[in-house]
Order: sequence, then C-alpha cells, then structure tokens
Amino acid sequence: MKKSAKKKVSARKAGAPKQLALAKRARATRKKITATKKKPPGSAIAKAARATDIADKLSFNHAMIYLKDVTRGVDFYRDWLGFKLIEDYRHEGTSVYARLRAPGGDGTIALHQAGPGASVASDGVRLYFEVANLDDFCQKLRRRGFVFTQQPQIMPWGWRHAYLNDPEGHEISLYWAGELRMKKTVMKTAQQAGNR
Repeated sequence: MKKSAKKKVSARKAGAPKQLALAKRARATRKKITATKKKPPGSAIAKAARATDIADKLSFNHAMIYLKDVTRGVDFYRDWLGFKLIEDYRHEGTSVYARLRAPGGDGTIALHQAGPGASVASDGVRLYFEVANLDDFCQKLRRRGFVFTQQPQIMPWGWRHAYLNDPEGHEISLYWAGELRMKKTVMKTAQQAGNR
C-alpha cells in the first residue's frame, strides 16, 4: 500500500469513533421519536414530549391593573363582576395588591397599588370578559344601579358587546362571541368598503 493511501486509512480510523458516536445518537433520537408516536397519549414518554412542547410555548398569565384604591377595585371586580379573591396583600392594614380569578374559568387579574402621583390611565387598553348570558348579566348589573357606556349590542365583527368602566376608569368589555371567538373576524364595514 502506498504511503498516502495508508495515511487516508489512518485518518478514517481516527475519525471513526466520532462518527460512530454521532450515528448512535441519531439512532437513539429516532427511537425516542418513534416510541413517542407509537405510545398511547397517557404514556410517560408521550407526556414528556408534550411537556417539552408546552415549555417552549408562551402562555398568557394575567393582566395587571394599577389602581389608586385597591380595596375599591377588589369590591368592584369581586362584588359586581363575580371574581373570586385569591390573594389580598395588605401593608399597614391597607390592600396594596390583590389577585382575583374569573368566575367562569382560570383567567386571573391582579390589582396593584399605583405609586404616589402615578397615573392609572390605560388609554389604548381594554379588558375583555366573556359571558354567555350577556344580556341577563348586564340586566342584573343595571338593576343594582350600574351604568354602562354601551348597552349590549352586536358589533360589526359579529360579537355582542357591552362597554363599561371600572371605578378608576379602566375600560371593560363584557361580550359574547361563542364559536366566533377563535375564528377570523371580517368586519361588515370593511367588506362594504371593499365592495365599492
């Protein structure tokens, strides 16, 4: 054998362990993927795969609402809208932070004491809470003396909305979209403009 051919064989042999290790890793990964696909949804491997998928995805947690009077905010969201109080943190007897859970799901809001002189204006932000019996829900609030900025009505995008403000002026929409909530909305006014 010529010297150059011997060198090539030696070089291949030197790189062989590295290639073997890479090949083994690739086979092991393929086995895991195949095992996950074949395993029933409740298996440990399938659960681990789902947990990895979930860990890499962003999830909405809660909305933080800054208020001048957290106690008044708790009273509104709990007593008027039916939220369940999870936590009420007090400093020197005054509520400065509270977390509440929506009565119809896992959605939460947090109420936080605004700093001295800080604005609590939320121009450009509106909170949306969905309720199937929107008209009945709004009627109960009206009977108790609550004033709406807009009574329930069908909007151009097909959802039924009522608008109101919390005690510190944060805009709220109570609405019902039902099946339309996760579908693309096409506003009637946009359709009409496109047809001209």
